[in-house]
Amino acid sequence: MKFKLIYPRWEKLEGQTIFYLPPHGPVVMAADLPSYVDVEFVDENTEALIIDDSPDFVGISMMLTTQVKRGWAIADEYRKLGKKVIFGGISTMLHAEETLLHADSVFLGEVEGRLAKVFEDFRKNDLQKVYNFLSNPPDMALIGPARRDILKKDLYYHKGFRMVDLFHASRGCIYDCYPCAVRYLGGRNFRPRPIDRVVEELSQMDNNRLFIVDNSLALDTAWEKDLFRAMIPLKKKWVSHTIEDKNDVLDLAAQAGAWYVYQAVFDTSDYIRNRIKQYHDYGIAVEGTILLGLDNQTEDDIKRLIDFLLEINLDLAEFTVLAPFPHTKAYSDLLKQNRIFDHDWDHYNAGKVVYHPKHMTAERLTELYHYAWDTFYKDEPQTQKMFNLLSTVVQREQHDGTYQPRRRDLMDESFGKKVSKLV
Repeated sequence: MKFKLIYPRWEKLEGQTIFYLPPHGPVVMAADLPSYVDVEFVDENTEALIIDDSPDFVGISMMLTTQVKRGWAIADEYRKLGKKVIFGGISTMLHAEETLLHADSVFLGEVEGRLAKVFEDFRKNDLQKVYNFLSNPPDMALIGPARRDILKKDLYYHKGFRMVDLFHASRGCIYDCYPCAVRYLGGRNFRPRPIDRVVEELSQMDNNRLFIVDNSLALDTAWEKDLFRAMIPLKKKWVSHTIEDKNDVLDLAAQAGAWYVYQAVFDTSDYIRNRIKQYHDYGIAVEGTILLGLDNQTEDDIKRLIDFLLEINLDLAEFTVLAPFPHTKAYSDLLKQNRIFDHDWDHYNAGKVVYHPKHMTAERLTELYHYAWDTFYKDEPQTQKMFNLLSTVVQREQHDGTYQPRRRDLMDESFGKKVSKLV
């Protein structure tokens, strides 16, 4: 059976450095496909999609809300050709009812141990309209290595350097953050993968650079430390969300190859200032994630926060405005208050204001969003700060013998001159 799996394109935010990471959902999904399925994967962000009648069955994997309209359009074209289309992925779960209007089937939840039934139903022409496993997650021991062989790896380089591969060591979250849908998508419990299965997958990966995409690594201290101890011999270099602020944990993380972390910066407290310093003390860089437009923020609060960011020596900063995604408390609150004025899902990219903020106009929040980017990167542009981070990982890889030569045919001249000093 020929199965075509598609990852729809989306528009990057204005001013952001353009690069793409190999998507995670499709490679995890592909690992559960029956052996008789011949899968072709197309990431429309990196290559042109040809819509024809060659596949027997079409799958569309969507992670971002800004992908859904494009995914629906692709599905409509294939269905005109008489092909059955199934949707899955995070934004399919967030937009299931609308997606059903463009689909023969939607898959909600985690795939492990479930796809054999789906494909057998397809072969018997008995495909169900909805496969809903949101409230019934699989045994975490079933999660084996993702199928990264479906990726065209040469498409995931930036300036000649191979980008990180995405990987996960756990699912679910015990927290219920205002703008986040993780508890709806992955459950209210922290569900770690067995350490031996984690090591099995990491050992098979040919990329030394990883993004551990877990919502947080700071949910179970004993497991977190066991994970880092197991990773030390693998010599990977990795990025993650928050690591627990305990010295013994951070020491193990550094030994295990922690490169930099995404740390939410939500106020100007000494806690945040010390938190950033603590990471730096262990050689771990920090990209601050800064959410603008919350109801507790005035214009002056936002300006003070931006000034604070320049004081605390962040290595990078990523500014977003609140995007009220479905199945979040932010969405339900703002909808009840009749404050959402834009329902175009293409605009839910965390760079456009789609609701009425509490203490300012939508236009003023947009201005402050651009002011934040311009101010933080005024003296040193984002590309240079990214290069600084890249230089540290290259030096570490050279030191421990894991450096993978860059693709010179993909390297632009200006970036190449800088990097040539390192290699």
